[in-house]
Amino acid sequence: MKIRAKLLPILLCASLFIGCKQEKKEKPNETSQFKVPVEYYKLDNGLKVILSQDHTSPTAIVAVYYNIGFRIEPKDRTGFAHLFEHMMFQGSKNLGKMEFVKLVQQNGGVLNGSTRFDFTNYFEIVPSHKLETMLWAEADRMRGLDITQDNLTNQQGVVKNEVKVNVLNQPYGGFPWLDMPQYANTNWYNAHNFYGDLKDLDAANLEDVASFFKTYYAPNNAALSVVGDFDMEEAKTWIAKYFSNIPAAELPEQPDISEPRQTEQKEFVKNDSLANKPAMALAYHMPERNTPEYYAMGLLDQILVQGDNSLLAQKLEKEKGYTSNVSGGINYLGNMFNYKGPMLWMYDLTYDPQTSREEVLQAIDEVMGQLKNEITQEAVDRAIVKLRSQLYDDIGGTFGLGRADLLCSFALFDDDPHRINTLEDEFKKVTPELLKETIDTYLVDTNRTILTVNPLLADNEKTPSL
Repeated sequence: MKIRAKLLPILLCASLFIGCKQEKKEKPNETSQFKVPVEYYKLDNGLKVILSQDHTSPTAIVAVYYNIGFRIEPKDRTGFAHLFEHMMFQGSKNLGKMEFVKLVQQNGGVLNGSTRFDFTNYFEIVPSHKLETMLWAEADRMRGLDITQDNLTNQQGVVKNEVKVNVLNQPYGGFPWLDMPQYANTNWYNAHNFYGDLKDLDAANLEDVASFFKTYYAPNNAALSVVGDFDMEEAKTWIAKYFSNIPAAELPEQPDISEPRQTEQKEFVKNDSLANKPAMALAYHMPERNTPEYYAMGLLDQILVQGDNSLLAQKLEKEKGYTSNVSGGINYLGNMFNYKGPMLWMYDLTYDPQTSREEVLQAIDEVMGQLKNEITQEAVDRAIVKLRSQLYDDIGGTFGLGRADLLCSFALFDDDPHRINTLEDEFKKVTPELLKETIDTYLVDTNRTILTVNPLLADNEKTPSL
């Protein structure tokens, strides 16, 4: 359930609440239950609203999640969802270019935006008494953007430079978070380059931008959460005042994003002239979201890759000494809850050049071959404790940003943000027998894709290793 840091951010303002201290929360004991306050309702225009009070610190989060990510962006416009994320800061009816950013900064806040598989999100963390200002500003840009050729051309350049810096000119650029979905998946919606081909980014025009905004950036395709120290009735009044008169849109039919079942192991090699060590990533297709097997995979993730005591870390780092950086998880661009389509569980590592690829794979296969022998009720209980601790950290950390993320995700994808309070119960239903069945179905070679990075070589396209 590890939240990866490799997102697609566009900016982060550093003026973090001078003099505003967040109190450290005590973690619940093993018998206590998560209880996050949740009030959920919808405006007449379809906007989903989630309110969650937390008076720990005098701050408030405003988060808006739009139900459009790079998964279903236009086929001839790869990277468009991310490009549009940038356009949201180029001006609206009452705020000029980058004035949204200045407004947050001048009011002592931080903000960011990111593009993920199934949503694009924007958030602000501000002193509580500035909550109304942030709600007004978010509503202003939901109502309409300043879409001009100058703004578009400028942001095309910014995004293209971002691709060059973060991927094309970076050691291990795009590995494995950008690369692996393209190798492991077959449905275009799950397998295309979501950062964007440079030619596709150049091809975007004003008509594309206006159409994308009109189609997807509508209240009936969004969730708004307010988390933190605020008055409930005041927040409801402000939300109704600023958002209720924004018209809904006619939403398009969703494309088929299902992923055909993989029937044989896939192996690929990527050459990287900037890398100094070989690297390897392994990916498995996940069970469908919210199924018993899905929750079982969440616990197997804990057992296999989360923490120094995980099985793969024990084998590859401590016993064999091949690497010092095994890491992985479900959904490298978020966590196991904030997506809705097909997903991969994967892990990756760099390893000593004196160690062969075959030696690393042999050690991995030893762990996977013995995995079912490690599955006891005690192992399940330990995994639940680890996951529960991570979940509590996510919900309580960064002034409640993790809480806002889960609430918006559950509202968008399940129409039920109250799920945040039932997660622990779902994991407690997982038995050793279910874990073993999940291993037999999902953690098998025929469901596995292996991607190896060869260092100090010119880059090639997707090249089967064998």
